[in-house]
Amino acid sequence: MTVALVLHRADGAPVSTSFRRAAFGKDDPFAQHREIAWEGPGAMSAGRTSFIGELDVASYPHIETIVVVEGELTLTAAGEVPLVVGPQAGAVIGCGTSLRIQAGSRVRFVFCAAACDKPTKRGVFPLHADANFTPTGTLPAEVLLGPVPECRSDKVFTDDAAQYLAGAWDSTPYHRIVRAHRMNEFMHLVAGSVRFAAPDGGVLSVGTGDALFVPQGAPIGWESSDRVAKFYVCQTVPA
Repeated sequence: MTVALVLHRADGAPVSTSFRRAAFGKDDPFAQHREIAWEGPGAMSAGRTSFIGELDVASYPHIETIVVVEGELTLTAAGEVPLVVGPQAGAVIGCGTSLRIQAGSRVRFVFCAAACDKPTKRGVFPLHADANFTPTGTLPAEVLLGPVPECRSDKVFTDDAAQYLAGAWDSTPYHRIVRAHRMNEFMHLVAGSVRFAAPDGGVLSVGTGDALFVPQGAPIGWESSDRVAKFYVCQTVPA
C-alpha cells in the first residue's frame, strides 16, 4: 500500500513519485498541463502543474486547491480584486467560479482537486502562512508516544457535498504511532519538518516547502521536533 506520495521538494531534489499527464475531467482548464500522481475514491486527484498563459473559465468545473512553488499565478474571480499567488502561498477555487487565470511567465504549482456535482461555495479563497490560527482539538492520548500537542487551525473552505475541507494548521512537536490515515490528505509544509514512519520501519522526511499526499487508509506515523505549519486539504470517503 502507498504510504505517502511526495509531490514536490523545495530544494529541487527529484521525487520518486510517478506522474502521468492527464486531465482531471473533460472540462479541466489545465488539461494540457496537469500531471497527476494520485486519483482515488471520492473523485479526488493530487499532483503538479506547470503553466504559462491566460485562461478564462466561465464556470470552474471542480474544487481545486493550488499552492505555488515557483513563479506567480493571478486568479481573478468575476467582480473581485485579482489575487496574486506567489511561492509558499495558495488558494482554493470553488466549483462553479467564473475565473480568469494569468501567468506572465512560467509558474509551477502543486494541487489537490475534487469533483463537484452541486457547487455550494463559489469564489477564490487565499491561503497564507500567517493564517488566522485558532485552537482546535488535539490527538487522543492512546495514539501518542509523548506529550499531547497544542494544535491550531484556520479553516478557509468547506464543501460538505464533496467532503472537501481546506485551510492551514499548525502544531507543537509530537510523536504518533503508525496507524491508518483517517482521510485523504494533501499537505504543503510552510514551517518545520516531519518524519513519517511506515509499518516496515522506513521513514519519509519532509521539510518546509515540500508537498505530499497521503491516501485514506495508508498506515503512517508522525514525528516532529519543532513547530509544524501546513496548508491542508482533507476528504473523508466511505470505506
